[in-house]
Amino acid sequence: MSTPHHRSHGLRLDRIKASARYADGSFHNLHPVSPGLKKGTVAPTLKEYLCGGQRRTPPGPLPSVSPLARWAQPVETGLRATWLGHSTVLVEIDGARVLTDPVWGERVSPVSFAGPKRFQPVPVSLDALPALDAVIVSHDHFDHLDRPTVVELARRGVPFFTSLGIGAHLESWAIPASLITELDWWESADIPGTDLSITAAPSQHFSGRSLGGRNATLWSSMVVRGPRHSLFFSGDTGLTPEYEEIRRCLGPFDLVMLEVGAFHPAWGDIHLGPENALAALTLLGGGSFLPVHWGTFNLALHAWDDPAETLLQLAPAQGAHLLMPRLGEAVEPSRSERVTPWWRAAAGEIEPTVEPSPTDDAAAGGAPDAPVPWPMD
Repeated sequence: MSTPHHRSHGLRLDRIKASARYADGSFHNLHPVSPGLKKGTVAPTLKEYLCGGQRRTPPGPLPSVSPLARWAQPVETGLRATWLGHSTVLVEIDGARVLTDPVWGERVSPVSFAGPKRFQPVPVSLDALPALDAVIVSHDHFDHLDRPTVVELARRGVPFFTSLGIGAHLESWAIPASLITELDWWESADIPGTDLSITAAPSQHFSGRSLGGRNATLWSSMVVRGPRHSLFFSGDTGLTPEYEEIRRCLGPFDLVMLEVGAFHPAWGDIHLGPENALAALTLLGGGSFLPVHWGTFNLALHAWDDPAETLLQLAPAQGAHLLMPRLGEAVEPSRSERVTPWWRAAAGEIEPTVEPSPTDDAAAGGAPDAPVPWPMD
């Protein structure tokens, strides 16, 4: 079963057609890439999928903390980030709150009864979130654009900033057009009621929520800049030389959030993985590095904790300032100095050093479904 694709029309369609990234009825990357398996990798990938024996889900609940007490306290440095799982991060920046790719759903799938299932609940309920100034949606894949979540957030009157074409999805779900700002690469908009601006920037990926909607909407990275701080959010992407141009035009960055999970060599053009994320960090000119897109859903063939362990090994040698907070743990990048491998506590290898939240008592409904041997996200 697939979800119908909601096509843009009117002024939204006119803006799409005017984009330099749009041609022949779809959006295109700056460099030709395939959204599927690379040539010659299908058989090895299927073999790994069927017989690899990788540890693709945690053996137990991950350490998790409630962020509510920290959110009630002032942000002393002006910049604080709370990773809530996968690519969902609440960033408090220069007096405002921005939420990236919010997904509270149990599954990231076109149907509610099948597809990749969340390892455990989000550390805080959706209705317990503080007032938000903006929601970012980088692209329209199910693990980044979750219909029930954005519909609930829209009831609060929060403005959405997203890539070209995604407004048609949101409007079809009865989200008012007045709350939706679509951006092409290098376009900027001010966030109402704040001193922040947001700019869409290049990424290297693909889009679509159904077989008939492939690449009908744009995919973007996003930059948020305030009077004192700035952040970069990758969305989903492969390693692209455009990161150097992003640094020149939009840098430097105090906080860099890069995707590190759901990586396979066969998918190397459209996902980073930990090693390429460190290379991307260098192209972007550095900044405190918060890894995202891992530890939440079973979307790949690698062990669930492989991204974290690889970063723990490689980041120090490259001089990267790595932020690895627990789920729900609010951190101020300029005051974070040490990484603790908290994820090992799920296997009983270490004791968590902060008190788990009540959501740790049970994972979200059992083991996740197996991933497919080609990228869904």
